[in-house]
Amino acid sequence: MAKKKQPAGTPAIVALTAAAAEFTVHAYEHDPAHPSYGEEAAQAMGVSPDRVFKTLIAEVDGELVVAVVPVSGSLDLKALAAAVSGKRAAMADPALAERTTGYVRGGISPLGQRKRLRTVLDASASAHATVCVSAGRRGLEVELPPATLAALTSAATSPIARP
Repeated sequence: MAKKKQPAGTPAIVALTAAAAEFTVHAYEHDPAHPSYGEEAAQAMGVSPDRVFKTLIAEVDGELVVAVVPVSGSLDLKALAAAVSGKRAAMADPALAERTTGYVRGGISPLGQRKRLRTVLDASASAHATVCVSAGRRGLEVELPPATLAALTSAATSPIARP
């Protein structure tokens, strides 16, 4: 019997499909004037900002690292550096983040990146049955269990967000 062909999607959706992961795609109309991609996603989907996670690219001691934190908070750079046994962390240059991940800012997904980077997922994710992260473009999110997200990105889990 022929296998049903999956529709083409973003690299994140392709990676989830290839891994036979359980996930739900949420699409919404992106408003370029909205001041926060993550808050816009939470509002559009009717989901608590504590369950919608943003993907940030930081540089820790010269190495790019992915930080996945709730949109309701912000990244604690010192905590991120400590989580990867580093000394100093700073936000990565946006153009470098886009080139390295293959995604545009506001649509960077922790899944299906062009170059696999070390990833740290904020420990608060484990408090939820599912979390939402970018599916690889603005206006598109995937909802999945945090354990699945951690497994597919080989993420360490650590408290790296602050309110």
